[in-house]
Amino acid sequence: MNIPVVDLSHFTDGDKEQKAAFVAMLGKAYEDVGFVAVKNHGISDALIGDLYKYVQEFFALTRPTKEKYEIEGLAGQRGYTSFGREHAKGSDAPDLKEFFQFGQIVSDNDPLRSEYPDNVYVEEVPAFTPTLEKAYKGFEASGTQLLRAIALFLGLDEYYFDPHVEKGNSILRAIHYPPITSEPQSAIRAEQHEDINLITLLVGASADGLEILNKQNEWVGVTSLPEQIVVNVG
Repeated sequence: MNIPVVDLSHFTDGDKEQKAAFVAMLGKAYEDVGFVAVKNHGISDALIGDLYKYVQEFFALTRPTKEKYEIEGLAGQRGYTSFGREHAKGSDAPDLKEFFQFGQIVSDNDPLRSEYPDNVYVEEVPAFTPTLEKAYKGFEASGTQLLRAIALFLGLDEYYFDPHVEKGNSILRAIHYPPITSEPQSAIRAEQHEDINLITLLVGASADGLEILNKQNEWVGVTSLPEQIVVNVG
């Protein structure tokens, strides 16, 4: 399924007509499908290339090494979560994945500092965490622009969502789906689920697998290009 494609630069750098057309197209896509592919989103190909490189280097580490970065008591909000530990809501079978999470950064004297755990630095891949930070900031900026367009579509002030997401508790999650060597209880990599977030941005995967439930109650695969990010809301 080819989901609608929008060009974020028409909103951030376009003229009045381009900006209005972007808002209308984005809003219609979310009403009809719930997902869009976004091009010219402001996150460079070089940064995404580095992100994939260091994510792959991390997941290629030995299991005992990765488990050093699994922080008990944080429910996976920072650092590593090992294979099979996460379950989709309502499912007894574990998702067939491992992942690493990076979260919001605020200054030491910020009132929110106590709300956010420290991010985890991986000594075996020194560039991993700094690259996650750069990508996090890029996704945060792009997501803010998309929310401004959504606000306009809803008839709100363009900056309505800004104070609600500034220094927000967003998460950057790098996911690895290891090869399956035996038939599991559930043959699904990640069980069907609804995202609980205000907005979710997905970098193009290195393998097929993302499916969405359409209004006809049919599961359909999502197709996007490597230079696009897939964004869903609600």
